[in-house]
Amino acid sequence: MPAAALTGLVVLALESRRASEIAELIRRHGGTPLIAPALREVPLDENQPAFAFLAQLEQAAIDIVILLTGVGTRTLAAAIEPRCAHDRFADLLRRVKLVARGPKPVAVLREFGLTPAVTIPEPNTWREILATLDRDLPVRGLRVAVQEYGVPNPELCDGLRQRGATVTTVPVYRWALPEDTEPLRTAVAELVAGRVDIGLFTSATQVEHLALIANQEGVDPSRLRTAFQHVLIASIGPVCSAALRAHGLPPDIEPEHSKMGHLVAAAARSGSALLHSKRGA
Repeated sequence: MPAAALTGLVVLALESRRASEIAELIRRHGGTPLIAPALREVPLDENQPAFAFLAQLEQAAIDIVILLTGVGTRTLAAAIEPRCAHDRFADLLRRVKLVARGPKPVAVLREFGLTPAVTIPEPNTWREILATLDRDLPVRGLRVAVQEYGVPNPELCDGLRQRGATVTTVPVYRWALPEDTEPLRTAVAELVAGRVDIGLFTSATQVEHLALIANQEGVDPSRLRTAFQHVLIASIGPVCSAALRAHGLPPDIEPEHSKMGHLVAAAARSGSALLHSKRGA
C-alpha cells in the first residue's frame, strides 16, 4: 500500500471512462475523491452539424468559413470523411474565404494545400477576429460558418450578426459534455466554496468543460482563477498543461510520465508540501 500522503485532502478528478480507477488511486493514497466526469465520447459518424456544413458547402450556401482551432479543423475534416474525401473537401473550401484564428488552423489548412484569406493576430480573441474582419473582410450580407471545438463563442457570433452576417455554427467534437452535468456543477460549487484541495486534470477537454460549466453557473473566469489560487493543480502532461495555462491556471505538478497512476503518485508525493506553500502556510 502506498503511503497515505493525501490524508485529509479532497481531490477533484474529472475523469470519465476511468473514473472508478482514479477514485481508487486517490483512496489508496488516503485522499477523499470528488469525481466529476467532464466528457463523453461522440462518434464522428454521428456529427450531424458537420454533415449539414458539408451540404451547405456543396450548395454554395457559405461565403466565409472561420476556423477557430487547429484540432477542430482536423476533426471537422475527419467527421465528414465518410461522405467527402479530403481532396473533395479541399476543393469545396477553395470556393469560400477562409479565416484562420492563429497559426494552428493555418498549419492544418496547409496540409490540405490551402491558404487562408485572413489570419487573426494574437491574442486571437473574438475581439481581434471582429476587428480584423472589419478591416480586411467586411461580412455584411455574407453567410458565415464558424467552426467551434469544445466551447461555443457567443460573443463572436453575436458580433458577426450585428455586422449583418448570417451565421451558422459548426460544433465539432470528439468529446462532448456528459449527459449528466450535475457532478461538474457540484465540483464548481465546491471549488468556489474552498472545499477542494487538489485538482487532477487528465485531458485538455476537461479544462475546457470545467470552464464552460463554471461560466454557466455564473462563475466568471477571474472568479474561477481565484478559487484555484488555493487548490493544487496537477496536470497529466504538456497538452493539458497548455490548456490550463490558457485559462490562467498554471499547473503546480506535471509528472515525468503522462499516465494517470504517475499523476496521482506525483500529487501524493509532493502535493501536501506544495499546497501548504501555495496557501502561504
